[in-house]
Amino acid sequence: GHVIIRRLFVGINASDINYTSGRYHSSKSAAAAALPYDAGFESVGVVVAAAPDAGNCIGSAAATMDAGFSEYALVQNRRVLPVPCPAPEVVALLTSGLTASIALSEVGRLQIPGFSSTTAMPHQRQEQQGGQKTVLVTAAAGGTGQFAVQLAKLAGCHVVATCGGAQKARLLRELGVDRVIDYKSEDVKSVLKREYPKGVDLVYESVG
Repeated sequence: GHVIIRRLFVGINASDINYTSGRYHSSKSAAAAALPYDAGFESVGVVVAAAPDAGNCIGSAAATMDAGFSEYALVQNRRVLPVPCPAPEVVALLTSGLTASIALSEVGRLQIPGFSSTTAMPHQRQEQQGGQKTVLVTAAAGGTGQFAVQLAKLAGCHVVATCGGAQKARLLRELGVDRVIDYKSEDVKSVLKREYPKGVDLVYESVG
């Protein structure tokens, strides 16, 4: 079945800019040939109409990950993500939050409370339990970086974060980062070499 969602909040990230400018197509001619196409990715809204086989969902909060820039959208019910409420904070969870959580739990294999990794092996779980891991997050004051530092702290890690500027550094300290490196006032390489001579266990590279 299908539902109609009235969008209330949308996210605008680098992916949206790249997509709407045609950079995700193989060439300019390929992008032009695809016009017109729906733009936008993550969005949060409310179900305002539903097909009989879509269930009793009218009025419920819903999130989607495509065609987010339209005010209303006809969406297959199976592509709708139920969310607790139609709040702007939920939008940040969809791309930035999922990116950080999947990267840390699946690739970084951190044990984050409330998250289950499908790739972590028993010996890796024991390694984390046996000693605190040190995680370095670059561009940590950005959207996905903020989630990464909080999730790493939730996993019990010692978190080192890089950023540019005093205001961003203050934000990261408020989020619980153990060591903030403001690259505008400190040399990142020198700090890491001096304070972490044995290196770090995991790097979450937000810039790339």
